[in-house]
Amino acid sequence: MNQSKINFSKNTVLLFLFFQGITSVQAQHVTDISLNDALKIAKENNKTIQKSHIEQRISEKEIAGTKNLRLPEVNFNAMYSRLSDLTEYEGGFFSDKHTYTPEPGTVIYDAVTKFEMPLYAGNRINNAIKKSKEENEIAKIRVEKTQNDVQLQVIATFLGIYKMMELQKIIGESIKEEQERLKEVKAFKTFGTVTKNEVLRSELQLSDRELNSLTNKKNIRIALQELKTVLQLPEEGEIAIDTTGLLDIAPLNDYDFYFKETLQNEEMRIANREVDVKKTELKIVKGNYYPKVSFFGNYNLKYPDYMLFTLNRPYLYTIGQIGVEATYNLSGLYKNKAKVQVANLKVDLQKNESELVKNEMVDKVFRNHTQYQEIQDKLPVTDKALDLANENYRIVKVKYLNQLVLITEMVDADNALLQAKFNKVSTRIDAVMKQYELLHTAGLLNK
Repeated sequence: MNQSKINFSKNTVLLFLFFQGITSVQAQHVTDISLNDALKIAKENNKTIQKSHIEQRISEKEIAGTKNLRLPEVNFNAMYSRLSDLTEYEGGFFSDKHTYTPEPGTVIYDAVTKFEMPLYAGNRINNAIKKSKEENEIAKIRVEKTQNDVQLQVIATFLGIYKMMELQKIIGESIKEEQERLKEVKAFKTFGTVTKNEVLRSELQLSDRELNSLTNKKNIRIALQELKTVLQLPEEGEIAIDTTGLLDIAPLNDYDFYFKETLQNEEMRIANREVDVKKTELKIVKGNYYPKVSFFGNYNLKYPDYMLFTLNRPYLYTIGQIGVEATYNLSGLYKNKAKVQVANLKVDLQKNESELVKNEMVDKVFRNHTQYQEIQDKLPVTDKALDLANENYRIVKVKYLNQLVLITEMVDADNALLQAKFNKVSTRIDAVMKQYELLHTAGLLNK
């Protein structure tokens, strides 16, 4: 009996460990995502891009709604009421009065069908449709701009994570160096060749590296979470970026190419379309100076007959009208003047805004291109700085092992080497990022 209990306990423990192992494997499952995959996923899943598509579809429906202004307005009105007795005052409210009861009762029925179709409205309807189409074009361009912006955000996040991953490698190598150095310092301390202060300084340097490592790891996790949010990936899943070929990007064209493309980018096209919208709005306001001509008709079913006769004729009757109606708002001649002036000013304001956007884009493309050239010039400098830092570290390390320099000089040389390593990697990543920013400014990132 006891043996059975022991075997049962063993089996329970084995099953527990087995399922724990499965859970651990599942928990450790990580999905690698390349930059191209991330850009495709963002285009499909990103909520900001989806919002821009919805806004575009709304603008398309608004075109259809504006076109309906050309269709006739049809109304139906029905009324049922009961009349009170009619009281007639012969010479005033306080004079003699007579009361009459309508015949054949006190009931009135009224059913009216009306329609009105605009024939001419100062071209306001055509201009309203034109405005809706122009706004739809703006909405389409905004979709392109949103996709461009989100793609740059994904790229920036990707390269930022890659930079932190490279930093983590450098810090990891530095930690190993610091651990070996700490052993050496402790050995020197045993033989009495160094003071306790040098041991403490070495331990402090190692602690500092370990703290940097922890902070960097947390930053990587935060950036990966932000990437998951942008891509709308499940929260429970773990992702890692595939850095294969991440820094491989086609060489840049000359500055004039990007300058010309920037003048046709999404922001410039939106600004120019906005000017067209304001001009169309001006035409709509000016349309108030013109008369409105409509084709109309109505048909009435009423009871009793009191249109031409008294209520003493208890008969149903029908009557209809059809024709053309012209109306002209004379007050618009002086009321509409201020509206036209405001619309003209809005056109001027939007033209000015378009020029401001142009100036901003010109400065932006020049700044990005210049900064890229600056980073390119820094690349050989960072290579040389790394070589010098390596040589300096080697010399100081030899001197330190021979007790010719203090631990502080060794720490300084180590910090300089770590910074030089990171500068080299960081500068290369910055160069690629600046290329993408230049493509984004020129409106070519999504092409």
